[in-house]
Amino acid sequence: MGEHDINGGADSEGLRAFVRALLEDVRALERMLEEGRIESGVRRIGAEQELVLVDSDLAPAPVAECVLEGLAHPQFTTELGRFNLEANLTPQVLGGDCLSRMETELIGLLDRAQVVADDQCGARVLTCGILPTLDLAHLCLENMTPSPRFHRLNQVMSELRRGGFHTLIKGTDELQVRHDSVMLEACNTSFQVHFQVGPEEFAPLYNVAQVVTAPVLAAAVNSPLLLGHRLWHETRVALFQQSLDERSETHQARGVRTRVSFGDSWVEDSVLEIIREDIARFRVLLSTELDEPPMDVLDRGEIPALSALRLHNGTVYRWNRPCLGMVGGTAHLRIENRVLPSGPTVVDEFANAAFFFGLMSALSDEYGDVSRVMDFDEVRGNFHAAARYGLQAQFQWIGGRSVTAGELILDHLLPLAREGLRVQKIRGPDISRYLGVLEERVRSGRTGAQWTLDSWTGMGAEASRDARCHALVDATLSNQATGRPVHTWELATLADSRDWRHSYRTVRQVMTTDLFTVGPEDLVDLAASLMDWQHLRHVPVENSEGQLVGVLSHRRLLRMIARGLGHDGEKVVAVREIMRTDPVCASPETSTLEAIETMRREKVGCLPVIEDGRLVGIVTEHDFIAAAAMLLESELRRS
Repeated sequence: MGEHDINGGADSEGLRAFVRALLEDVRALERMLEEGRIESGVRRIGAEQELVLVDSDLAPAPVAECVLEGLAHPQFTTELGRFNLEANLTPQVLGGDCLSRMETELIGLLDRAQVVADDQCGARVLTCGILPTLDLAHLCLENMTPSPRFHRLNQVMSELRRGGFHTLIKGTDELQVRHDSVMLEACNTSFQVHFQVGPEEFAPLYNVAQVVTAPVLAAAVNSPLLLGHRLWHETRVALFQQSLDERSETHQARGVRTRVSFGDSWVEDSVLEIIREDIARFRVLLSTELDEPPMDVLDRGEIPALSALRLHNGTVYRWNRPCLGMVGGTAHLRIENRVLPSGPTVVDEFANAAFFFGLMSALSDEYGDVSRVMDFDEVRGNFHAAARYGLQAQFQWIGGRSVTAGELILDHLLPLAREGLRVQKIRGPDISRYLGVLEERVRSGRTGAQWTLDSWTGMGAEASRDARCHALVDATLSNQATGRPVHTWELATLADSRDWRHSYRTVRQVMTTDLFTVGPEDLVDLAASLMDWQHLRHVPVENSEGQLVGVLSHRRLLRMIARGLGHDGEKVVAVREIMRTDPVCASPETSTLEAIETMRREKVGCLPVIEDGRLVGIVTEHDFIAAAAMLLESELRRS
């Protein structure tokens, strides 16, 4: 429902004209619903596949324009990041072999993209919720797709935020990031599914979609890592909400809803409830060329484009979003489920989709009006629990049951989904295949997220965080090539990484970020004790703002002791009195070879790492020795 043709710099008068057009589109939609101008009695499904492009070092490859030019295919389009693409599948009537036909089509599209990416652009195609090797350095404006829509969206949201975008996500680890653009959203890669509904059945089926999203997500989670941190089982949910949060601090304090949300209540009657609420709550961000007045089009017996309404709807990101489509002069309504992650394999994705479509078809028959048997807050709580914990999430279910996601799926929902697909006349072998994959995944507990976390733990501390991320991507590419579902994969190991040299090219990949520091006014005795307890030879000295003001080395402590300072009643010595106040530093993007040469030339044993004026890490001789040992082991293994 999003439009890419926009007015790049609409003035206030232009925006007011757009809002008038938006309101006129809503009135036209009201009339279309009243007059039965929207298709009913047909059940179609569809899907959008987002994918990642990676280079020979398994890092994001910003070559989407190159791949699109080589493909010259109408089913492929751009995404926010230049390292992402989207493939749109042909809609199918729900029934028969529709699922297997869509799977075959998607495999063909991905194979075609892989050939072009490899032969013409030096890249490979990968499907995963969040690419483990993504780094903040990749999320720069240079890597934003050169589309007026994306750049205008970033400009407007940045102006509203007044101070950048702050992301804080807590899981096993904690990630806190400030960024200057919406590009953090480019980390997210999804497999979005569409379910066409008639206008008269929109409200009850939209409510069903809200209920079933949590268990479907719990079985599908695939994105536990972001920037090397273990966060939620489906971190995309938290990241998407925060990366597109344009609210000012005042609006946040007032509890204003974010543009990315699950919603606050059931839909009672019509799609118009959502359309009107989203216009009332969220200001217009983009504008487009105005259409012919939609009422004039309706008067001629034709269907208006409703471009203003479709554009605004594309800037509000409900996890289940209503979409108005136009095909062959006929309008239709769809529910777009945006929560499913990309990957790990095509068959995994269609197992998730089959589960969703089956539950959409069966739940109303089982429970009637779900809004009368569940509290909405419980449904929303289930959704966030699924995103955080996957199959281990604790759900509040119909009838007051408290049950884990895995138990609910195996004992109750899978039989319902099978019956729902059977009623829709889906081929028996396809029902068995797709829901069989999902059942085995749930029984084994091996979701894509769990495979990633178990692999990460299994690799232990043998290599850097960066090396483990590369091993995960390498293993994912190899396993995806087999087409086997994720629950059958062996865990990734460091041996899966064919060449570790890419993991030790910059200081960012080698440095230590878990720092022990002291302040300039701290006692030298404290610094000495810290160095003794933690076996450190260098301790950064920082002020209360996290800015580096010096470095205290083991050697300087020895010199102090040799001079007899700080003992036998001598004066109390502060760290600032003996620290080096002009330490030689590096940036995270400094090459390891340059850092080693700097340390040799300056005769220092460490380099504090500074980014945006803040201390973010330290790299020492020991770090380089450990990296050299890893590289030697890798070379021996390859030979």
